Amino acid sequence: MKNYIIKFSALAFIILLSACKANKSKSKDDDSSTKESPYLGQKPPGLIPEPFAPDLVTSGGWEYSGVFSPDMKEFYFLRQVEGTKEQEFVVYKNEGDKWNETVISSRQGEPFISPDGKKMHFGRRYKERTDTGDWSEIKKLGAPFDSLPIMRLTASSKGTYFFDEFKRDFTGDIRYSRFVDGKYEEPKLLDKKINTGKSFHPFIAHDESYLIFDSKREDGFGDSDIYISYRQQNGEWGDPINLGNKINTEAWEASASVTPDGKYLFFNRNMGSDDYENVDIFWVSSQIIENLRPKQ
Repeated sequence: MKNYIIKFSALAFIILLSACKANKSKSKDDDSSTKESPYLGQKPPGLIPEPFAPDLVTSGGWEYSGVFSPDMKEFYFLRQVEGTKEQEFVVYKNEGDKWNETVISSRQGEPFISPDGKKMHFGRRYKERTDTGDWSEIKKLGAPFDSLPIMRLTASSKGTYFFDEFKRDFTGDIRYSRFVDGKYEEPKLLDKKINTGKSFHPFIAHDESYLIFDSKREDGFGDSDIYISYRQQNGEWGDPINLGNKINTEAWEASASVTPDGKYLFFNRNMGSDDYENVDIFWVSSQIIENLRPKQ
């Protein structure tokens, strides 16, 4: 009888231990499922920027210009093809609660998706969302944009375009164009508060309440820094504010944007040499935008 009790107790202990291991294994699998939730399954950052989706997106190479679709089910970015100088256009799509990667094409320009999700802009070119949910062949914007060397074009919910003009001497300024009476007006330069000859990659808020851009200025931390200007009550743009030393460093920071849900700021930072062989995509809580907003 005593031997039976000992054997039974040992068997019960083994079964209990096995159950604990199984539960631990299941919990680990659940925690490490990096492709089954918003933002490619990544744990969101706070007020300190973090590389976005290490190994899935961010690596030791060149990745640039990450943007989500308005429904947050597609993430587009550019990256360098490993071992070459070629750059490719990539998308992660959330399909059946899994994020699946597809290489779309070679680089076509810096992507930005309009707030209504109907157009994907690449500077002076764009694609339209079709009835099947795919993207059309690439098209040209035409006049009055066809003669301007645009790197990045973004749009507000009103359809107003904000874009940069990049010149061969590495100078440039930011312009805007409103959609009036069924067509786009002649682009206009923003004032000298924004434009210093080295202002690039604008991002206009959906409600046009603020403008984010990058520029190299005397009050900066070194190379190009990211700035924000808030629209004032009189409709004019306020003095640009440097996003601070948590976002900006001695390195090159540029091409910032806010996710369609308004929760996170994405931007790019040079982690390599002056050859930009290692550029990473970072993200941070968009609370920094509210923290810097001037009190009215």
